[in-house]
Amino acid sequence: MAPSQQPPARRKDQVLSRSEISDLIAAGRKIVIVDDAVLKVDAWLPYHPGGDKAILHMVGRDATNEVKAFHSAETLEVMRRYQIGKIEGQWRDYVPPIQGGLFKSEQEGEVEEEEPEDNSDVSPEPSPIFDAVVRQRRRISNGSGHSSATSLSDMELDALSPSKRSTVEEGTQKELLFDLEKYPNLDQQTQGNIIVKYQLLDQKLRDEKMYDCNYTAYAFEIARYCILASISYYTLQKGFYVLSALFLGMLWHQLVFTVHDAGHMGITHNYTVDTLISIFIADFLGGLSACWWKHNHNVHHIITNHPEHDPDIQHMPFFAISTKFFGSLTSTYYDRVMEFDAAARRVLRYQHWLYFPILTFGRFNLYVLSWQHILLGKGPRKGPAWWHRYLEFAGQCFFWYWFGYGLLYKSLPNMGTRIAYLLISHAITMPVHAQITLSHFAMSTADLGVKESFPQRMLRTTMDIACPTWLDWFHGGLQFQAVHHLFPRMPRHNLRKASEYVKAYCEEVGIPYAVYGFVEGNGKVIGRLGEVAQQARILSECTKSMSGKDVFDEQ
Repeated sequence: MAPSQQPPARRKDQVLSRSEISDLIAAGRKIVIVDDAVLKVDAWLPYHPGGDKAILHMVGRDATNEVKAFHSAETLEVMRRYQIGKIEGQWRDYVPPIQGGLFKSEQEGEVEEEEPEDNSDVSPEPSPIFDAVVRQRRRISNGSGHSSATSLSDMELDALSPSKRSTVEEGTQKELLFDLEKYPNLDQQTQGNIIVKYQLLDQKLRDEKMYDCNYTAYAFEIARYCILASISYYTLQKGFYVLSALFLGMLWHQLVFTVHDAGHMGITHNYTVDTLISIFIADFLGGLSACWWKHNHNVHHIITNHPEHDPDIQHMPFFAISTKFFGSLTSTYYDRVMEFDAAARRVLRYQHWLYFPILTFGRFNLYVLSWQHILLGKGPRKGPAWWHRYLEFAGQCFFWYWFGYGLLYKSLPNMGTRIAYLLISHAITMPVHAQITLSHFAMSTADLGVKESFPQRMLRTTMDIACPTWLDWFHGGLQFQAVHHLFPRMPRHNLRKASEYVKAYCEEVGIPYAVYGFVEGNGKVIGRLGEVAQQARILSECTKSMSGKDVFDEQ
């Protein structure tokens, strides 16, 4: 057939240029690339069960690895409905708008500069703080590109006092240069090799049935839950209230692990079934919103340990794991400024001493976040997850009926006993908060930009905890967080075996695999908190000595 007689290409088969995709994003379209397919997901954004923020962090990027890590093959097929074209060749990621990337139409010119073929002559930049107006990527001497999705813009720094600005810049620069020296080069070939071998590893683990759930192991888990619940109920009936509270707290601690598994669809791999499991356990038995957790946790997995974007490290005014938080950063997850206010200025000086005491009250904060998510309707109101909000509301009512009314009010003799029971049962759940923060608080918060591959970022910002096999029940899979971040849908009972493959993978691609003992890991967390606390104290003392005024009182 002659070229003039060829039928017009179908819309989904059209090859879209980089400038065309940039124009779409500049016009406000939410464009994500998966397996060379260009997806326009605007219509899906309000209905995504995992929340809109997880998608927004992928706009303008090749999200193939992230999307496949979190979704089933069936869901991947559904995504094809949103395909508007395809790309040819290897895609160079843009900085998503939510992370500060700016886009202009073709007439105005693209925001991003073209990277030179040979970056050997590029001189080091004096600071990793990026221009807030043009939002272009910086270059380091080895040719590494950095996104405009930084922790502090120049305009934000200008609002700081000179002493505070110097402290923030110094800490940021030191961590950034350390990571650039320690981890593989960010050039396209090196990161491409890391991705290819990650994909091969993922397929190997699938071939070896690592994604198949061990239901026998869950039978033992259920037996453990029943034993803890029975002991708590028995001791409650006998008047041993302290023991009852202790065993109830232990039950809640253990139940969290199964909610985590189900939230990642790591039990049955069926979206509806695993969602029901997670809501029943989290809401009906624990008083926590499984859907709030999913929205929060998905973003954490996408942009791990980024001070502006990862909600799992945004705990101002109680904790700051980087001096970047001295700049009153804006959280893109909570859509608010994390003020470095008077309370934060005082508390952060002693955060390494307050770490464990504050964690004992962590569950109360989760209640607040859960109710905010449900009452404010932050989840999807249409689509496959429309019913989640109503089931969760019913679950919350059920929980506070059996725990608040039936147990605390009706079963305990007086107010003093009720308060003691409440505090003890909640304090016993503290280890799970320590286990969650343990894997990330001591790891890097530097942003190496959009050139960094998904596997490298996960391994750079996450540590594993070494423990004997017989203690796996206590950690509930959270001791293999680095492995879990690479393969989030893998059932936790297979993570130990998979960790051996990950170690070999890390050696092959040259990425350090961080693994520490439980005590050593906690020591590193306390050490990180102590370093930031010391910087806060030094900053205050230096400014006082120069001006007689506390830096924290400056506007």
